[in-house]
Amino acid sequence: MYSTLGRARPRRTTAPAAHACWNGQVALAAGALLTAALLAVQPAAAQSLLLGQKIELSEVQGRLDHLAIDIEGGRLFVAALGADSVEVVDLRAGKRIARLQPLHEPQGVVYSPESRRLFVANGAGGGVQAFADGKAPAVASADGLDDADNLRIRSSESQLFAGYAHALAVLDTNTLQVIKQIELPGHPEGFAVDSAGRLIYVNVPSAKQIVVVDRQSGHISATWDIAGASGNFPMTLDEPNHRLLVATRRPPALLVWDTAIGKRVAELPVCGDADDLFLDSQRHQLYAICGGGMVQVIRQRDADHYEVVERVATAPGARTGLFVPSSSTLYVAVPSRAGAVAEIRVLRIR
Repeated sequence: MYSTLGRARPRRTTAPAAHACWNGQVALAAGALLTAALLAVQPAAAQSLLLGQKIELSEVQGRLDHLAIDIEGGRLFVAALGADSVEVVDLRAGKRIARLQPLHEPQGVVYSPESRRLFVANGAGGGVQAFADGKAPAVASADGLDDADNLRIRSSESQLFAGYAHALAVLDTNTLQVIKQIELPGHPEGFAVDSAGRLIYVNVPSAKQIVVVDRQSGHISATWDIAGASGNFPMTLDEPNHRLLVATRRPPALLVWDTAIGKRVAELPVCGDADDLFLDSQRHQLYAICGGGMVQVIRQRDADHYEVVERVATAPGARTGLFVPSSSTLYVAVPSRAGAVAEIRVLRIR
C-alpha cells in the first residue's frame, strides 16, 4: 500500500541665549521624531523562506529520513524510517495518497524520471529495492547491502550508487545487480558524485574523514581529515567554484574544501544536528536543515566567504528535507513528537 512636531512656536519672552537653547531643543526633538518616523516605515529585512503549506502525515510515528520527488507526477516520497514505510504525497492535492510497506527502516530514496522508478535503501538488512512508478510491489531488489543508506543516481549511465556497511555499491538501475563495490574506512553518510561521474566525495564520520574515490578504478584517491570536528553527515558540491561544502555536528559548523588542492579554505558556525545541506546556485546560498529546530540560510559571498543571513524555525528533530531548484521550493520533514502529527513543511523561496 502504499508551513510632527505639530506645535505652535511660542512668543519669545526669554533672553537671546535662552532663545537659542530653546531652538536647539526643538531641533533635536524634531530630528528624533523624524528619525523614529523614518525607521517606522522602513521595511524589515525580506524573508527568503516562506511557509507555503503543511502536509500532514497522520499515523506516521518515529524518525523521518530522506526525501525524493517525481516532478512531472507531482509526488513527494518520504522515507519514514520509524514506521518502516515510504509515504507518497500528492503535492498538488496537498495530502498523502499512498504508502509503500512493509519496508525495513528505509533511509535513502531517489526517483528516476527516465525509468519512472523509485529506489529505496533499507537500513535493517533490506538492501535496495526498485518500485515501478513508485508503486508496490517491488520489481527488483539487491540484497546483502547491510545498513543501506544514502542513494545517488546517474540515469545517463543507468547506474545507482548506494552507501552501505563500510562501502559504496554501484548498481545497474534496471536489474539492481551490483556492478562494483568500493571499500571505505567506515560507514558512508552523505556523498556527492561530480557531473562527469569521475569522482565521488564521501563523508565517513566514524573515520572523521572525507574520502575521495576515483569511480573508474574504484580506488580511494585522497582522504581529507576534518581536524577539530566530527559528525560530518551532509555535504553538497559546488563544481563551478571547485568547492565541497560539509556540515559537521561537533561543533556545528560548515567546512569548505577547495577540491582542486584538497585543502580546507573556510569554516562557519551553523545550527546543530544538520542532516541535509543544499546549494542554491541561482541565489548563491545554502540551506542547512538542522534537527535543533531550524533551517539556516547561508549566503555565499564568494567561494571562500560565507555568512548566515536567515534562520527559519521548524521543529525539534526536523533535520532532513529536499531542495527542488526548478520550483524554488524547500521541503522539510517534521517527525511526530510530543503529540504533534508528522508533516511535510513546504517552504517557498523568494
